[in-house]
Amino acid sequence: MNTSLFSIKDADLKFSSHYLFKGLCFEVNKGENWALIGESGSGKSALLQIIAGKFHLSAGTIRYYFHEDFLQKHHADDVHLTFHHLIGWVESRHHFRTLSNTSDFYYQQRYNSSDSEDALTVEEYLQLIKPFSDTPIYWTLEETLQKLHLDGLRTKQLIKLSNGETKRLMIAAALLKNPVLLLLDNPLAGLDVQTRAAFNAIISDIISSGITVIMATSPLEIPDTITNVAVLQNGTIVKQLPVKQFDPEEFIKTGKKGPDKNELIALFNTKINCTPYKWVVKMDKVNITYGDKTILKNIDWQIKQGDRWALLGPNGAGKSTLLSLINGDNPQAYANNIILFDRKRGTGESIWDIKSKIGFISPELYQYFPTDNSCLQVIESGFYDTMGLFRPSNPKKMELALRWMKALEIDHYARQLLKNIPASAQRLCLLARALIKNPALLIFDEPCQGMDLHQQQHFKMLVDTICSLNNVTLIYVTHYQHEIPESVNKVLKLDNGNVVD
Repeated sequence: MNTSLFSIKDADLKFSSHYLFKGLCFEVNKGENWALIGESGSGKSALLQIIAGKFHLSAGTIRYYFHEDFLQKHHADDVHLTFHHLIGWVESRHHFRTLSNTSDFYYQQRYNSSDSEDALTVEEYLQLIKPFSDTPIYWTLEETLQKLHLDGLRTKQLIKLSNGETKRLMIAAALLKNPVLLLLDNPLAGLDVQTRAAFNAIISDIISSGITVIMATSPLEIPDTITNVAVLQNGTIVKQLPVKQFDPEEFIKTGKKGPDKNELIALFNTKINCTPYKWVVKMDKVNITYGDKTILKNIDWQIKQGDRWALLGPNGAGKSTLLSLINGDNPQAYANNIILFDRKRGTGESIWDIKSKIGFISPELYQYFPTDNSCLQVIESGFYDTMGLFRPSNPKKMELALRWMKALEIDHYARQLLKNIPASAQRLCLLARALIKNPALLIFDEPCQGMDLHQQQHFKMLVDTICSLNNVTLIYVTHYQHEIPESVNKVLKLDNGNVVD
């Protein structure tokens, strides 16, 4: 029996007019578990997709020895049992469907009670997943719900899950296949402190159950049970080594220059919001319920112009729901005492009046944003608060979009479709979209999710520079303390829908 699980030899992967990989060779042996690290765009996610069989190679071969061994050992009669059935794959986006299976979910759906009913619950969704194996099943539904801390979410509909809860569900769904190989693309993104701390034990349990793990991750977040590291750079594996020989400090780059302050001043001068507000946000005893479930309980929150807030709390604490009341996405705002930009909700203002004053980014927006626009079109759409550009491009606005791309170091993606660039660059495009109209309020919900260490550092400096230049108000959500900008000077903590000290 072969000691190799799979091998990739002399593989070329051509995408559009350029090569993502050329002459790629990579082999994983039984007993090995790998971490893939590298800067944004280095090829980590693409390599996982090659292994998962999502791409057609231009040249070279990939051989799945684990599939051959499985068929030989179990004398499987099902000719339709391919290597895909033995792989669990957790990518950066989910692909949930409505109960009618006729259309994808849309962004605001989770906040509309009637529409959000058109979704499976966590337990219903997981019950649909069956392993393609006649071997003993380790990852049963009960085992998986318990290990991934989903037991209390059994009856919660998919569309109502928080970003971190969704990530845990995606891992659970992959495990219920009881795969031979588990591929994880940045699995810690969106997970709160407690879940990240428990992730080490989860990966250990997965590997102990006989599953091989290959994960794209930060060099600072490699689980203890990983045995090998592959370092990628510009579509090439530049180094492979045992994890014992890996020093993550080599990959922490410091001393990078910050954003161009003069250029940011010029960008802000293109449209200056001079309207003074006494209250950007004022909430008085706000309560949000869905059925018999209370999501927010007696929330009091006052945000004055120029305040810079960190909004913190574990997955499922109610942060996204709280933000939806500010951003005009939640109809329950009308039933509560909420003032936005000195105007009480329900006194004749439109959703577009509110959105025109806000620059917003969140993992959910990233999940549901259409990807068939070019990056410049995506950023220009920020002027109109639409999910994509649905009108002819304005040359001056496009020029401004390109300048913002340069400020965020992603201008080389300007003419490419959003769907064809790395996930971290997609998120930076949506950040530029939030900034381009120079709004009075910036809401950044986990803005650094999926970024490499340099991108995180650069964005943090960008936010601090922006805050030093004008009186912009900021709400910043993160699960990582080191991501909070220096300019943040106030904190609101949520837990289970309550404000906590």
